[in-house]
This record gives sequence, C-alpha cells and structure tokens, in this order.
Amino acid sequence: MHPLAAILYAGLAVHLWRTRWRGPALDQPTGGLKFVERSLLLLALVAHAISLRMAIFDGSSLRFGFAIALSVMLWLAIALYWIESFYARMDGLQVIGLPAAAVAAMLPALFSEAHVLTNAGSMAFRLHFLTAMLAYSLFTLAALHALLMTAAEKGLHRGRISPLLAGLPPLLTMEALLFRLIHVAFVLLTLTLISGVFFSETLFGKALSFNHKTIFAILSWLIFAALLTGRHLRGWRGRVALRWTLAGFGALLLAYVGSRFVLEVILGR
Repeated sequence: MHPLAAILYAGLAVHLWRTRWRGPALDQPTGGLKFVERSLLLLALVAHAISLRMAIFDGSSLRFGFAIALSVMLWLAIALYWIESFYARMDGLQVIGLPAAAVAAMLPALFSEAHVLTNAGSMAFRLHFLTAMLAYSLFTLAALHALLMTAAEKGLHRGRISPLLAGLPPLLTMEALLFRLIHVAFVLLTLTLISGVFFSETLFGKALSFNHKTIFAILSWLIFAALLTGRHLRGWRGRVALRWTLAGFGALLLAYVGSRFVLEVILGR
C-alpha cells in the first residue's frame, strides 16, 4: 500500500501542476478541487492510512520511529487540508503538500526498523500519543501554510501574479487561518507536555528524563507561546510571525523525528 499511496499523491501533484500551476494566472480555473481530483486525493489518503496501520500495529505491539512519525504527520496534515478545502480554496498547499506526502508515504517501507513502544495497551498512553500526533500534524500544516505565505508575499512584492498566487485567498485570510491552526495545535501540544511531564510513570513506566527530545519539545512550546503572546500583545504578523512559526516547527521536528532519526539511522539502534 505504500507505493500505491505514493503513486496517487505524485500523480495528482503532476496533474495539478499541468492544469493549475503552469501558464498565465488569468487562464487558471476559478474553482477548487474538482470531484474526481478530490476523490483521488481521498483514495490516496485511504491507501496511506492502511499502509500506516500495517506499519504501526504488529499484533499486540505498537511500532513507531522517525519514518512512521513523518508519514503520520504528513497524512494527518493532508487529511486536514482535504477537509479544509471544502470551506476555503487552498490550492497552493498542494504545491508543497502532495510531493512531501508522496515521499512520506514511502518512508516506512524504506526505513522499516521501528522502535517498539512500551505501555501501548494503556488507554492513557494512546490518548497521549493521539494528542501528540494531532499537535504535530497541525503544526506541520501550519508550517506548510507559512512557507506558502512567504512565497506569496515575495511574489506580491515583486509584482508577479503566478498561477500559484491566483489560487490563494488574500494574505490576511491566510494569516487568520494560520493562527487558528497554531492556536489549536498549541493547546494540543500543551496537553501533550503536561501529560508527559506529570504522568510520565503512568504513560511510559519511568520517571521523566530531560533528554534532547524533551528539551526540544519544551523549546518549541516556548517559541509558539512567545509567538501567540506577541500576536495578542504587539500584533505580530507578516514575516515576523512566519519566521517564528517555522522556528517553532523546526524545534518540534527535532524533538521526536530528529532524535529518532539519529538513533535509528545514524547510530543504528
């Protein structure tokens, strides 16, 4: 199922490149995803979900690693985009999201050595795990959103209206959506950290250890807390907000994906 999901994502990305992102901006279709395109994206999401279930659940055990983490984050981000596309035209996210999802869909097959999670049968652990993945995925979508806004802002300053920009809402609308994503993701990240810090022995069967995973997660929380505080008290927006968003996401990515990559690929354990 990994190759099927990757082929569907990549094929849809190529199709949208040829029909949406090339040629004069005024010649681009005014609607969002068509029914067939939306259906193909849903099929890709289903295939991706099945492949992830097979990679994560191995009988009674739960397997997880940097490749599965990245794949889950991209799957949830694209799934949230698919839902959001019913209410707002966000065609530009496909430029970054679909190629990234195609690569992420293949990662669990390429890096199959995953860490077996302890206490996987605990309901508390599963809720902690789900909350963390939702937070990571919303921040992933926010980071993709921030990258797209950065490209759009540069294009507008240069006076070039590309097909990509033609398929986007106004920057103020995109900024409002970005901060909605960050607010929800920040609440979920806060719950993840609180449960991990205060209920570590219940969740993981051991006391909390301040390793680089914990430190980067807390650093990410502090960055996003500063961003939201600056937004509410000083009206941060534009490039300042985008830089803080990408910095916070970078720290969050290093918290789990980065540490697992070093352990599994570089150190081989």
